Formats: sequence, C-alpha cells, structure tokens
Amino acid sequence: MQGLELNKIAAAVLLAGLIAMAVSIVTEGLYHEDESEKRGYTVEGVATTTTAAAPAAEEKPVDIKPYLAKADLNLGAQLIGRCTACHTFDKGKPNGVGPNQYGLVGRKVASAPGFTYSDAMQKKGGTWGFQELSDYLSNPQKAVPGNRMAFAGLKKPEERAALIAYINKNYSDHPLPIPTK
Repeated sequence: MQGLELNKIAAAVLLAGLIAMAVSIVTEGLYHEDESEKRGYTVEGVATTTTAAAPAAEEKPVDIKPYLAKADLNLGAQLIGRCTACHTFDKGKPNGVGPNQYGLVGRKVASAPGFTYSDAMQKKGGTWGFQELSDYLSNPQKAVPGNRMAFAGLKKPEERAALIAYINKNYSDHPLPIPTK
C-alpha cells in the first residue's frame, strides 16, 4: 500500500512540473517581445550613442540674444541642478568631475585653474561668450567633438538662455551685460 502512495506523490509532482512547463510555453508565446524592438528607456539629459544613424539635417545655430533679453532666471535656477552633478559653481570651490564654473561667462575656454581638459577642449580656444555657450550647451559633443562632457545638451533656446543668464548673474565677480538685441 505504501508503494502506491509514493507512486501517487511522484505522479502529482511530475504532473505539476508538466503543467508549469506548459504554462511557461504558452505565456512565452503570448508575451514574447520582438528582439528588434528597442529595450529599456531614455534618460533625459544623458548622451546616447548609436552605431548606424541616418544623416541628420544640418542645424543652424540659434541666435541666443533675443532669448537672453527675456531669460527666466527662476528657470535657470532650476536647470543648474542638472549641472551640479559634475560642476561646482561657488567661488573658490574645487573642481568636480568637470571644472568649476564660477566666472564662466566671458572666461577663456579650457582655463579653469587646476582642471585637466580634454585635448579637444584645449584646441577649441576662444572665450565663453553668450552665443558660444549656447552653441555648446545645445549639443556639447557636436560643438566640440571629443570633449569629455557626457551631457546630451539643452535643445530649447529658452532653457539655454535662462541657464546662461542665471550663471552670469549669480556666479561671477563681474557679470557681463545681457545683450538686448
């Protein structure tokens, strides 16, 4: 009699295993994702790389002056939070992952004391004026290919103007006058 009970238990275990396997096969068929679909999600503000992209239409730089004239400093105060993960802004603070940005507007490119810039940024030359910062912040990798800033950029000129005006006003000993035209 005991052998018959063990056979019943073994049969029940085997049947449960077969049912679990059948359910797995059925659900795989119903909910299987197409491997060609992109997996994951996009994080705003982080640069992405693609292996095969169609050539994009050439974008013209946006004249930032009209946007600076009506820049929203409160928006700039919010946007600077995206920068503080890598940059410091207060006078005398040490560099972070990126250089300290105190006195950025009007400063020579690649000139923050104590920061080691990429070769690409050192070769850029020039001064960080309002337009230069706008062009760079719209797409850092396109503006200076080979730089180390891993930020996708600010696509909206209103946001760039707000951030630049905020930095100019609040993080400089000698803020530059905002262009009005």
